[in-house]
Amino acid sequence: MRAKLKAIKTDLHRKMHKTTGEQGRWLRAVVLGYFNYHAVPTNINALSAFRFRVLMLWHRTLRRRSQKDRTLLEKTHRLGEQWLPVPRVLHPWPNQRFAVKHPRWEPSARTVHARI
Repeated sequence: MRAKLKAIKTDLHRKMHKTTGEQGRWLRAVVLGYFNYHAVPTNINALSAFRFRVLMLWHRTLRRRSQKDRTLLEKTHRLGEQWLPVPRVLHPWPNQRFAVKHPRWEPSARTVHARI
């Protein structure tokens, strides 16, 4: 997670002066991609922490746009509600996933093998 947050921080610094809509669309895609990969059943707290950290990085980037900036944290939270997805579990438990792809019962399993 640290490596991804570091990469997001450098990219946000590069995209600092783009509009908040462009930044929000880009951040939504990045966060959705991260969630699609890491959204396993016991990882919801880490996903929430990741979303919070991305929101704080975005807030810091918005504050650095100008010396007179007065962007409040409430405004950033509203932007986060608008643009960033809420974490939720997207993948089932591994045993459920495995059971669907590889059922224990197979049609050829009924035939009795000839013994020599």
